[in-house]
Amino acid sequence: MIPLAVVLLMLVKHATTQTGIVEGLLKILQEGGTHLYNEPPDEANIYSEYDFIVVGAGSAGCVVANRLTEVPDWTVLLIEAGREENYVMDVPILANYLQFSDANWKYKTEPSDTACLGHTNRQCNWPRGKVMGGSSVLNYMIYTRGNWRDYDNWLEMGNEGWGYKDVLPYFMKSEDNNVEEMEMDNEYHSKGGYLSVSNIPYRTALADRFIEAGLETGSRIIDYNGQNQTGFSYLQVSMKNGTRWSGSRAFLHPIRDRKNLHVKKYSLVTRILIDPRTKVAYGVEFVNKQYTYRVMAKREVIISAGTINSPQLLMLSGIGPQEHLRSHKIPVIKDLKVGYNLMDHIAFGGLLFTCNVSSLRTVDLLFSPEYYRKYFSYHRGPFSIPGGCEAMALYDLQNPNVTDGYPDTELLFQSGSIVSDPTLIKNFGIDEALYNLVYKEIENENTWMVLPMLLLPKSKGRITLKDRNPKHKPLIHHNYYTVQDDLDTMVAAIKKTIELSKTKAMQKIGSRLYDKKLPGCTELSFGSDEYWRCAARQLTFTIYHYTGTCKMGPASDSNSVVDPRLRVHGIKSLRVIDASIMPMIPNCHTNAPTYMIAEKGSDMIKEDWSK
Repeated sequence: MIPLAVVLLMLVKHATTQTGIVEGLLKILQEGGTHLYNEPPDEANIYSEYDFIVVGAGSAGCVVANRLTEVPDWTVLLIEAGREENYVMDVPILANYLQFSDANWKYKTEPSDTACLGHTNRQCNWPRGKVMGGSSVLNYMIYTRGNWRDYDNWLEMGNEGWGYKDVLPYFMKSEDNNVEEMEMDNEYHSKGGYLSVSNIPYRTALADRFIEAGLETGSRIIDYNGQNQTGFSYLQVSMKNGTRWSGSRAFLHPIRDRKNLHVKKYSLVTRILIDPRTKVAYGVEFVNKQYTYRVMAKREVIISAGTINSPQLLMLSGIGPQEHLRSHKIPVIKDLKVGYNLMDHIAFGGLLFTCNVSSLRTVDLLFSPEYYRKYFSYHRGPFSIPGGCEAMALYDLQNPNVTDGYPDTELLFQSGSIVSDPTLIKNFGIDEALYNLVYKEIENENTWMVLPMLLLPKSKGRITLKDRNPKHKPLIHHNYYTVQDDLDTMVAAIKKTIELSKTKAMQKIGSRLYDKKLPGCTELSFGSDEYWRCAARQLTFTIYHYTGTCKMGPASDSNSVVDPRLRVHGIKSLRVIDASIMPMIPNCHTNAPTYMIAEKGSDMIKEDWSK
């Protein structure tokens, strides 16, 4: 593994020893200073009471804080457990490295017998952002909205106002679209929002071949944020001018000087204050530098702590499954199915191909003065590729001939692989002995890989408390592959990738499937369905799309936690606004829907209080 500190030293070394790069370094340093100044400061003197308290400055919390402070008479306190964001975090190629920093909660799932078997202690790493901007600072910046059926399904589940026609305006409200091919599409895209969406300003030859392979097999180029989602595309990303455009940069930096917004960083909320008699939330308790504070909310407490932390906080505060709470001696205020319905998109992480053209390899990137010059001076070149991801293919494997399909599979293309960047071994928690046995021998070769991803998983997990100590991490039971359909779809996705690798486009670059067997699967015939089922259980990669643990649904839905206006059932003045409210996971990368939920939730708050 190459530590982030080493990467920074290499940046400085090349900048100070190569002609023409010094100016670029000075530019980056100046941008970094501006970045730090633009982030709202950590408020030293907070009030004892605010109109609204927002817990969590992740993607959703940044939006909610922005939109509520548009009302000048409302005061808002935004509380974040983590640190400030810095400019180095916004260099796209460094996405892999951020998981080793203090900007990550560094969660691990419970040991499993169904998946993550080739990972250390049979546990998957689950990164989550502990930083201003939350997981939008750690993610790979891929901006996808999903299919219209996703949201119409939410509507059919009893969530009035959450159909596709209802949510599309909120996707567009956030967006500042800078994708040249889509700038004239006013039906699905818009300009002028806070969140910049663009293409990656650099493409490798490998990515071009992948797109060609799609066309060769009869597929088409699509705008997957437009009318149809089945086809191939270069990535649309939440970036601006070659840099990460996180939730904090997008929604908080522009409002730094709003007097009615206070931000409190490095502050862990330990409890929501709820009157057990009236069932009214009236404030929060949080810890900062070993001191405990209580702050009151005149109007509402809004939990935007994410799919892991939001249910944890609710349960610590007495809202959750009563038997579970009582087992930890937590007084029950409201018996709700908090922590259930946990969903994620997962991929097989061992599908590698060797080739005869240059791929993105860490050693090549770190020792190329030209790459530093391009990024320092112009924000271009390979450093602008988010963690090596460049393109995707979306398939409806159940209905392959339908034009307006409902994709159940995504093939996420990387112009490198787990052997190209040693950080990926640690990122995903791959067992080192397995890696050395299977993959180490091709570390010096050019490789590419696809992450075949389940978009509509049926397996569901659960978040539970370890104990009643808010400083202890909750327990994560992922339950991957507990439904056979998920495993069968993954096998079909793997075979579809291999089919693409055999096209003329990919054979031009000498693509060859790496066929060394994984431990635990050696008795099976390589390439058989049985082998791929086994392999998928060995190297199970999360795509960081954790959702559903505070499920949205009407009062008649006994499994729901919040109503369609995101109010916690049976508790007044308390809402949850983040990815945890999704009743079903949409078939997309979930950062864009999280922004949408926050935009819509903010409008709901304004509507309710205007009455």
